[in-house]
Amino acid sequence: MNNLDFKNYPLFLAPMAGVTDVGFRNIASNFGADATVTEMLSARAMAHNPTKTGFMTLTTDAEKFKIAQIFGHEEEYLEKAIKSPLLAKFDSFDINMGCPAPKIVKNGEGSALMDNLPLASKIISTCKKSTDKMLSVKFRKGNKSENFLEFARMCEESGADFVTFHARTVAQGYSGHADYEAIAKVKASLKIPVVGNGDVVDLKSFAEMKETGVDGIMVGRGSLGQPWIFSELKSLNLKVDKFQQVCRHIDILREHFEENWLKLYLRKHLLWYSKSLPMSSELRFKLATCEDVNACLALLKDAFDKA
Repeated sequence: MNNLDFKNYPLFLAPMAGVTDVGFRNIASNFGADATVTEMLSARAMAHNPTKTGFMTLTTDAEKFKIAQIFGHEEEYLEKAIKSPLLAKFDSFDINMGCPAPKIVKNGEGSALMDNLPLASKIISTCKKSTDKMLSVKFRKGNKSENFLEFARMCEESGADFVTFHARTVAQGYSGHADYEAIAKVKASLKIPVVGNGDVVDLKSFAEMKETGVDGIMVGRGSLGQPWIFSELKSLNLKVDKFQQVCRHIDILREHFEENWLKLYLRKHLLWYSKSLPMSSELRFKLATCEDVNACLALLKDAFDKA
């Protein structure tokens, strides 16, 4: 059984819907991410449409510690998901109890579970009993109230091996600044490891997060367009050929997905990858409307060469 070593201060790539695909996770891993998390996997969808979920659970050998993040509000479906052969290759499971998306919250899932501690506790304990692998919970400051300390203690008491805390409320979404004082309070209140999440985008914010005393750090939006950020945070001094990494990302996806799907899916990634370039509105427009992946790559290569 592969367990995460918190003595070495692991860095996590956060789960981000429509972003942390198999290619993106591969690059992050090659540049220092110690643990990578899938996009959110619906426990109910796994039971009824495992084919679609299968595409979201693709991995590569580069990923050092693979975490499958699942969400739902029905313990029986979550338990089935953890026991599913589809997730057998993963080293750990994370239960999402922090997603602020209205459609998730409306369904009683994600951060809505922060308002129902008895159900959240039952889900965690049931899932923990169904696996010998590490189990974690990701949550926020709160939904209807800021009950993060009570919720964090409940997670520990219910059997979670570690927690990841994104210190924003549901109402905040991704606005404002994550509350690092709240993260320090959670760390001081628990015996299990605490992973801090929120606004780590460079060495300065990385150092600020470390000052909270957390046992590990999760990077989300700071990796958009630069999944190699982990190399910078670890001071690995790895040379990054950015265009080569863009090509690698696409090559990995091409092994599994059709070109017609990729040309639409990749647009946001290509715009993120180009954010460090001297951008003109004309180039942005071309990338956002390009109908051929190779043509998009040609545009990007030219822009990188001129940078």
